[in-house]
Amino acid sequence: MNFPKYSARRSLAIALLGAAPLQAAWSDEPEGPPDADGRHWAIGLGGSVQTQPYAGVDRKTRALPLVLFENKYVRVAGPGLDLKLPDAGPVAFSLRARYSDEGYAEDDAPGLAGMASRHGGVWLGAAARWRSDFAQVFAEVSSDASGHSKGLQARVGVDKELRLGRFSLTPSVSVSWFDRKYVDYYYGVTSAEALATRSQYDGRATVNTDLNVRGRYMLSPQSAVTFELGATRLGSGITDSPLVDRSTTARVGVGYLYRF
Repeated sequence: MNFPKYSARRSLAIALLGAAPLQAAWSDEPEGPPDADGRHWAIGLGGSVQTQPYAGVDRKTRALPLVLFENKYVRVAGPGLDLKLPDAGPVAFSLRARYSDEGYAEDDAPGLAGMASRHGGVWLGAAARWRSDFAQVFAEVSSDASGHSKGLQARVGVDKELRLGRFSLTPSVSVSWFDRKYVDYYYGVTSAEALATRSQYDGRATVNTDLNVRGRYMLSPQSAVTFELGATRLGSGITDSPLVDRSTTARVGVGYLYRF
């Protein structure tokens, strides 16, 4: 199998970008069986910048080494781990674990002073992807296994890869649902945290909309430069929080990967 069919390289591009909460894990894109030896792996370097929804919080910038591994049983990409399940025709299934670094500390911005820190954690769930010649539909549901928010979230979307020689472009659109517990933990304000300038807020379930474009340019059969541009339209359950001062967040990232 040549490198253009190697799915995990794009999966990692999503991981390094730290997209919306569900997309911060990574995007699974199975495109065929593993190599003859049953496994493949790659290393690289990536960086990203993402605006944050919280008022006064600086953009989050990341630079990190990248490591990928995949065989017929598992897929590891960035902070995500998939345990592959048997396919059902064109639909691929997996059990998924991922780490999310969302949240904040009270010293991240003046407007968060007096707020208890909100922590990221491990999310466990399941994912599926339906493959067709026209496009691919993906879905995922997960719960907070760390017990911080004790919340649930789900995502469904569609993407389509367009190829032109060494260059490929994959636009996608998805919607993500977050339950009341998730929103209340990350965007709520308890009575003890409320101030004259920061009213109490009880979070409620909401839906975010994500638009995303991933790109890849093959430098050689083993190496590629990747990039991602994306934006998230935050649901009203989030934007109504007194901690939030914007309705949209944006992200951009680049990476380099070498496959062995």
